[in-house]
Amino acid sequence: MENEYTPLTTSDDALDSQSMLINMGPAHPAMHGVIRLILKLDGEQVMDAEVEIGYLHRAFEKSAEQGNYLQVVPYTDRLNYVSPLINNFGYVCAVEKLMGLQVTERADYIRVIMSEISRVCDHLTCIAATTMELGAFTAFLYFMKAREFLYELVEMVTGARLTISYARVGGVKADLPDGFKEKTLSALKETRKTLKELDLLMTRNRIFVDRLAGVGIISKEDAIAYGITGPFLRATGVDYDVRKAEPYHVYDRIDFDIPVGSNGDSYDRYLVRMEEMQQSMRIIEQALAQMKPGPVCVSPSAKEIPGAEMVDEAKMGKTKGLMELGAVVDPTLEGTGKEHQKLIYPSGTPNEKKVMLPAKENTYGNIEGLMNHFKLIMIGHGMAPPKGEAYFPVEGGTGELGFYVVSDGTDRPYRVRVRPPCFPTMAAFHKIIKGGMVADVIATFGTVNMIAGELDR
Repeated sequence: MENEYTPLTTSDDALDSQSMLINMGPAHPAMHGVIRLILKLDGEQVMDAEVEIGYLHRAFEKSAEQGNYLQVVPYTDRLNYVSPLINNFGYVCAVEKLMGLQVTERADYIRVIMSEISRVCDHLTCIAATTMELGAFTAFLYFMKAREFLYELVEMVTGARLTISYARVGGVKADLPDGFKEKTLSALKETRKTLKELDLLMTRNRIFVDRLAGVGIISKEDAIAYGITGPFLRATGVDYDVRKAEPYHVYDRIDFDIPVGSNGDSYDRYLVRMEEMQQSMRIIEQALAQMKPGPVCVSPSAKEIPGAEMVDEAKMGKTKGLMELGAVVDPTLEGTGKEHQKLIYPSGTPNEKKVMLPAKENTYGNIEGLMNHFKLIMIGHGMAPPKGEAYFPVEGGTGELGFYVVSDGTDRPYRVRVRPPCFPTMAAFHKIIKGGMVADVIATFGTVNMIAGELDR
């Protein structure tokens, strides 16, 4: 069948006496330097459009084939860098499915809590950027204030704010720190207070409503046909959410609602995200209440020495008694000791020594632990899932985020493929903005929540 598509830039009838072609982006401020739109205009009205992507291509999928399975985790941080924890968990869940691993209940609850914190951060950033690009800079500052409460929680658990690399195949890097529950409940209370202020400021603001209502409309049928998911789909009235459709972790034990719209316009997408943040905070509170308490992370009677001194002692052959000591490590390794591993993996690490790195006391204090560590890290000796393939979808901030992993039986992934949630939306974007005004392009693009690191990969 002959291809009927003709790029605007090369078609003979792209222009007539009443129209013109203009570039919006990649240098346009609202395009964030990563998207180019070629618009065919009749005055201020968009007659046709072409979307050009690829300005932030990082070869994630090819890079994932170069190292072992664990080394892919930091790359996933850079996909949707606003909610990297969801990326982390989506990837390791695919590998766990490939290996037939079942993580513990506590690790599942931790993943749910951290995923929902990330989701709220993602929605806050999306709405904040949209309001700023429409001129509501005060609202942008309020949204950033709310996000800061949650970023402090992420930093408290993972040691970083954006590039967190917190997930591990078989669980998570470390347990939740002392005082996390109280600090989280306090942060959620402050976030709700800020969102209430923003609701009063924006939701019925005449200028804001006029800029979003009836703009960027897509029908339910078109959204499904393009494979659009997430808030963009739910704004059309379709209540599809991976957490409900294909429950993972412990979402099937938690009560929450899926907010939907009816018009499929930018205003409905704003309302859906505002309500989803409330539901995410509801999920976090339930998970904190349901999660079973574990033993104290570090025994107060245990003697601890700096990790560097433990290494030096082991090098000198003075290993007697080292296993009874605790290692004081730097913040990036906190929570990786044996007491923490007992809490997260009470029956031992999944699949014995073939998946999880040993506790730092073992790595520093005995030759078996050191060998186990290096066997997992060295090329050709790491974790090796059986031959096969697995796809695992999770609900990302923008929609269904899926990881497809293929194993050839070695310690390196044969193939890692990502289904980015914003890609189908950008595929339909030319149709969504057609017939609207140039100014409406900005409002509609903001509600897409396109993250180029995830779109281009």
